[in-house]
Amino acid sequence: MEIKATINGDEIVKNINPNKRLVDFLRDDMNLKSVKEGCSEGECGACTVLLDKKAVTSCTLFAGQIDGCEITTVEGLEKTGELELIMKSFSKNGAIQCGFCTPGMIMSAKALFYKNSNPSKDEIIKAIEGNLCRCTGYNKIVKSIEEVRDGIEHE
Repeated sequence: MEIKATINGDEIVKNINPNKRLVDFLRDDMNLKSVKEGCSEGECGACTVLLDKKAVTSCTLFAGQIDGCEITTVEGLEKTGELELIMKSFSKNGAIQCGFCTPGMIMSAKALFYKNSNPSKDEIIKAIEGNLCRCTGYNKIVKSIEEVRDGIEHE
């Protein structure tokens, strides 16, 4: 199957196996290693990417489903400069420990900001509820996202 999609701002046309999972296509075919595989059933959020600016778990979608869509990963945020403030906030607040969940958390937060540029703490918590973290206890992650929302500068 031939797909046409925009991935991290770049238009692609590729012949793919339409039944290949999106997580595998992004990691293996597109070399986007920020997309992690955790549970393989959409429960942990490690593979979260943006599909047309909405957070989705890429392990539950087929690559054939992205035809005509826009996909954004952490690499795409790095490319546009949007990642720097988020990463500084996560780092400053100790929201990165093992780092495995971090890309998915960042993408869920970015999807929230597309929908609502000034989310409440409860809205932030709801936005990341599909992302599991075994290290931080979530408070540091929520605080980091609040600081990004508030535009707090980090040194």
